[in-house]
Amino acid sequence: MAPRPRDLVGVPTPLATVGRSTGSGDRGPSGSAEVRVRAPGKVNLSLRVGPVGPDGYHPLTTVFQAVSVYEEVVATPAPDRTLSVSGPQAEQVPTDAANLALRAVELVAARTGIDEGIHLHLHKGVPVAGGMAGGSADAAAAIVACDALWRAGLSREDMLAVAAELGSDVPFSLVGHTAVGTGRGDVLTPALARGEFHWAFAVQDRGLATAAVYRAFDARAATTAGTDADDTARTGATTHAPPVPDDDDLALMQALRAGDSHALGRALRNDLQDAAVALDPALAETLDVARRTGALGAVVSGSGPTVAALGRSRQHALVLAAAFTAAGVADRVLTATGPVAGARLVGGAEGPAS
Repeated sequence: MAPRPRDLVGVPTPLATVGRSTGSGDRGPSGSAEVRVRAPGKVNLSLRVGPVGPDGYHPLTTVFQAVSVYEEVVATPAPDRTLSVSGPQAEQVPTDAANLALRAVELVAARTGIDEGIHLHLHKGVPVAGGMAGGSADAAAAIVACDALWRAGLSREDMLAVAAELGSDVPFSLVGHTAVGTGRGDVLTPALARGEFHWAFAVQDRGLATAAVYRAFDARAATTAGTDADDTARTGATTHAPPVPDDDDLALMQALRAGDSHALGRALRNDLQDAAVALDPALAETLDVARRTGALGAVVSGSGPTVAALGRSRQHALVLAAAFTAAGVADRVLTATGPVAGARLVGGAEGPAS
């Protein structure tokens, strides 16, 4: 019998206090000249995708882990609401209203009634359009930055409500650590993960648009449905049930609770991986390099094209990264550990968050 969604969680830990180390009340006008906020990227340890529903969205069951690859946002007072970007792939990031961080600013202003300007400077560390939620991390950091700079006194629930309006990954970027996401991925339940996991990431300068990957996923599902009567019953247009957890998901959660990297590697799963590889066939070789180099598991992260490889140790993660470089399958490589905290104030206003 397949485990129920709540069986995936184990013994939950409380959601971290979002954005700061202590609560805050209403504080009046902004008084700090600058605040700095750091927010992590993520890897999907498991991503199970159901058929598209009438609202155009796919129901998801996913297990997120926040990793130590960071976006940093510096917020300063300004006459208007503006944004600049630096770091790898900065030229690919919009600096107008299309940027999720500026949309976050507008939502915080609308929710609080604050009519002040702000300038955000984003320093990119998370790959752009790489399946690691860099844009969502920027948005989460912007929420925390506005709250701190404007002394808005947003509660954790306020911040999460703003995050949910912005996109399905933004709430997790606020919370961090390890969590099960359901619905569109934005309904979070914390998951217990013991120990530290070591990752190597093969990053491509070319991105994969999330929408394109989902279209490819739908096309593959439609083809399968047309040739397999059993799949037709499961994925037909009138069926929109969320994906059902199976024994692999239960094994994954047990691995996290035990801090067992080997078991976690065996349980990694991504229903979007075949679609991502179909759009970018070179990803198949990247996955093979990871496996040949002894990765405990390798998976396309989210909608790709970043490939995440789980190492036995920090040193083995460095070996995996070197193998990606030597094989010429990555434009750049990153190593990281997880889980880590979500968006956090690291300078200015209240000072560093613990």
